Amino acid sequence: MKIKNIYKFLFAAFLALQLSSCDNNTDADPKFDKTPTERLNAQKTELNDALLSSEFGWKAVYFTDNTILGGYTHLFKFAADGTVQMASDFDDDTAVYKSEYQVQLGSTVSLTFTTKNRIHLLSESDNYPIAALRAKGYLGDFQFLYYGQENGQIIFKANRNGAEIRFVKATAQDWTDLPKNIDMIDNVIGDDTRPLFRLLETNDGTAKHQFDFSFSDVTRYAEANSIETGYSVSYNMGVGYTPTGIVVSPAVEVAGQKLTNFVYNDVDGSFTATGTNGVTAVIKYSNKPLILTDDYRVMLQAPQTGFAYIHANLATAPSNSSLFNSLIAEIHASLPSTQKVNRIQFTFNDAAGESYISYTFTGGKTTIYHNFTVQQDAVNKKLILVPGTWQANTGAVIAQPALLKKVDTELMNPSGLYIKKEAFKIAFTNNIYTFTSSTSNFRMTTYAFQ
Repeated sequence: MKIKNIYKFLFAAFLALQLSSCDNNTDADPKFDKTPTERLNAQKTELNDALLSSEFGWKAVYFTDNTILGGYTHLFKFAADGTVQMASDFDDDTAVYKSEYQVQLGSTVSLTFTTKNRIHLLSESDNYPIAALRAKGYLGDFQFLYYGQENGQIIFKANRNGAEIRFVKATAQDWTDLPKNIDMIDNVIGDDTRPLFRLLETNDGTAKHQFDFSFSDVTRYAEANSIETGYSVSYNMGVGYTPTGIVVSPAVEVAGQKLTNFVYNDVDGSFTATGTNGVTAVIKYSNKPLILTDDYRVMLQAPQTGFAYIHANLATAPSNSSLFNSLIAEIHASLPSTQKVNRIQFTFNDAAGESYISYTFTGGKTTIYHNFTVQQDAVNKKLILVPGTWQANTGAVIAQPALLKKVDTELMNPSGLYIKKEAFKIAFTNNIYTFTSSTSNFRMTTYAFQ
């Protein structure tokens, strides 16, 4: 190429770069027409105005960490004087309380609840639902970083862990109906008249899939695992209560549709989320476990095996049924205040080939024994405990003690017990086995000693 042409080429390229640079600067100008401080002040004003704009305030279902905890509904009514009226369904107290708030400037704009109110119950480190959250509380926060608005909602992220919180405009009915969230809790836990076994069933419009379903009311958390071979889908979700059912996070995704709102049906105790084109997800009851296991067989074997409900460690186990807990409470109510159930311990096939339950107590009350023999229902995979004699600590045969009649009757159910080796542990490394009635919603949690 000739030198003259080279110069022409370079000049044209230089001119093009200059024009491009001018264009880019023109596009960028609007983005930098304000200083960072001016932009933050504009966001502060924007958030202040938004908080005050809703006639009946705002509603947020706060899932502090949807990998371990459920959601807590909060209602807020902000005032221009820096006060806020607040109510929540954290517990039975759904009354409205007044406190203070600020819209603060830092590296970003944040909404901070500066004096104590219901939202702070989720951030107190000494208030925790389970041992795994000791000194962590409910993982909540009272400072929300402002991330803008979308479809009439105000979007925040918790300063503590980045969890998203969305404020939606509340209605007068939201404030009136908040106590109904508490009423819904018993429906989610399940009444004593309902079966203990539950499943989640999804329908993608052409095929149905079933998942074993368990729920902890202490953490408001549910787990659902597929029971189908080769179908390894699981849904673990936090649960929040509503006046008509529950809301879950993360969503149950079926055929690409995200289902979050489940409506309660009082007739059969089910909760149903409905999508489009036949897509649904239903939480419903089953009269027996979805998967029958051979876990009961370990109790038929020699040498000796042992399993114990230890009240000090397992009284709050989420796998205990409300019926079992109520029967233990009845026993305690019939005893002097210094005496409580210590253990309900099963011994299978001791050195003499005998099996028995040891009922032990605190406060000096002596141990009571109930002998039994063991049978199995191999077809339905159940363990049957056939009642024998009762004995005092001295070995003397005695009549059945009245205070143990109800709980023992459940254990000696002639229709049998379902035995399950659970996947979780509680406080210690011992395996957990549950004893569940096949005809009532009695379920007891035990440690295995083998």
